[in-house]
Amino acid sequence: MSRQVILDTETTGLSARMGDRIIEIGCVEMQSRRLSGNNWHRYVNPERKSEEGALAIHGIADDFLLDKPKFRDIAKEFIDYIRGAEIIIHNAVFDVDFLDAELELAGFGKFSTYCPSVIDTLKMAKSLHPGKRNSLNALCERYQIDNSHRTLHGAMLDAELLAEVYVSMTRGQDSLAIEVEADQPGSAAMAAWLDRPRLPVLAPTADELAAHESTLAKIEKESKGKCLWLKLGATTGSV
Repeated sequence: MSRQVILDTETTGLSARMGDRIIEIGCVEMQSRRLSGNNWHRYVNPERKSEEGALAIHGIADDFLLDKPKFRDIAKEFIDYIRGAEIIIHNAVFDVDFLDAELELAGFGKFSTYCPSVIDTLKMAKSLHPGKRNSLNALCERYQIDNSHRTLHGAMLDAELLAEVYVSMTRGQDSLAIEVEADQPGSAAMAAWLDRPRLPVLAPTADELAAHESTLAKIEKESKGKCLWLKLGATTGSV
């Protein structure tokens, strides 16, 4: 299976187009749907202050970021890490807009140049759970993933939680087709069920067929020619 990177960012505000910047990037790597431990995490000096609303969400103080590298200083390292991976993001439009803006400011072009495949778990969750809350916290609760330590948003913590959510959402599948893997719990039981003896099919007797046809004729008469079963029988050549 292709390499997957679960990615999350924290920002100074809600709009990259209005000049808000990235202050933190967290990436978690999965190989063959297993966490590899090869993660990537950086705080970034955004060269501006966070808005009050954003600060209340992530709690990362402006002073803390003053001695951190600027995005242009880590852009090449970031690209080398994510290049060619399948990226998994919750509400991908938001993060990709910010990454596009930062990469272009640093002279590296758009994010899709390096990672053309992006899975949006928010869209996936809305499809799986229409009409329900599909925030990361809601999904953790739904899939019984412990997020009690998530008092504030943090890119690395959120990426780690999203990795667990994604695996739970896809239920061990490598594709949209359901497959039984040898090392999955319950796979032996599933294999036994697939190999079960087929049930015998008993044909009706002549008396049973006659009684069936008599019943259909009675229904046809009482419904004034609206017995659907007879119509289907005439179409298929059987009753």
